[in-house]
Amino acid sequence: MEDSTNLWVFGYGSLVWKPGFQHGKLLVGYVNGFARRFWQGNETHRGTPGKPGRVATLIEEAKSTTYGVAMELQGEEALDYLNNREMTLGGYIQKITMFHTADDKHPPFPVLVFVATSKSSFWLGPAEPHVIAEQVVTSSGPSGHNVEYVLRLADWFHTALPSVHDEHLFSIEVHVRIKVKERNLCLKTLMGEKEAVVETRVVELDDRSRTAARRRTFAYTCEKKCMKCIKL
Repeated sequence: MEDSTNLWVFGYGSLVWKPGFQHGKLLVGYVNGFARRFWQGNETHRGTPGKPGRVATLIEEAKSTTYGVAMELQGEEALDYLNNREMTLGGYIQKITMFHTADDKHPPFPVLVFVATSKSSFWLGPAEPHVIAEQVVTSSGPSGHNVEYVLRLADWFHTALPSVHDEHLFSIEVHVRIKVKERNLCLKTLMGEKEAVVETRVVELDDRSRTAARRRTFAYTCEKKCMKCIKL
């Protein structure tokens, strides 16, 4: 980047919507020679030991282009955080490649990128989109459900880059949404959207009052302490 001497990192997975650290400038764009694939397992954020979730990595593919964001790192703390998040916990390695802005307002500049290879202990490898989606729908970890990881990345894409099509990502997204609907799962819960629980006490009625109330409402039938769930 011509007006910055700081290191920049390329985000192509959860970093695009949940970086987890304070960064400087952010630019939307792409890198060439890499393809995004959900071939990396994760047991620390979107899965658990023995039941990994599926997260994105980049594989080297000469004719491919992968879109994401370039984030300017400020201070050693940001790089330390990323190294721990991506390498120590995630099983990724570092590479340097050239980043191109989507609007072509800046010349290409080098970025740090974290990639996982088949040498990683968390490597799961290729699978059909519906197979990956099945693992996504049944996996969750300390950072949230694996469904959230996939759908928030896809949603970011649809909003930030509506004219760009990512076949691998979008095909998995479709299968995930189908499975969630078929199993009647609560998408808001999977996406980490909380619900507030309000405790309600119902006053006991005597027999005569209860008979009269029956003519007007059926709410009296909850005679004990009830829990009502109000969606926010």
